[in-house]
Amino acid sequence: QVQLVESGGGLVQAGGSLRLSCAASGGIVSIQTMGWYRQAPEKQRELVASISRGGSTNYADSVKGRFTISRDNVKNTVPLQANSLKPEDTAVYYCHAEIYHSDGLGFGDYWGQGTQVTVSS
Repeated sequence: QVQLVESGGGLVQAGGSLRLSCAASGGIVSIQTMGWYRQAPEKQRELVASISRGGSTNYADSVKGRFTISRDNVKNTVPLQANSLKPEDTAVYYCHAEIYHSDGLGFGDYWGQGTQVTVSS
């Protein structure tokens, strides 16, 4: 069974930094895109940043220049370094991965349980 386990959320003052991490495990054959999404109260879930297996990155305009995504294809981890945090970054952050599972049914979308990030003004 595939699991995505997130860590690193918390409470931080505006201008501060957090490092989120996500580790994928369980019957993984291959992982394509990995990324982070977030959902604030009463808002839709939105893409924060994603990274392909080859290292190509994509960022939401609101986080460009402040957040950096990376990945380790051996450990199946995807850290997100979030700097210069703003109150509007407050949300539950979810890890996402496109994983080819050993059950042979093709690629599927998998999500972590979410980690809360709160930025105080």
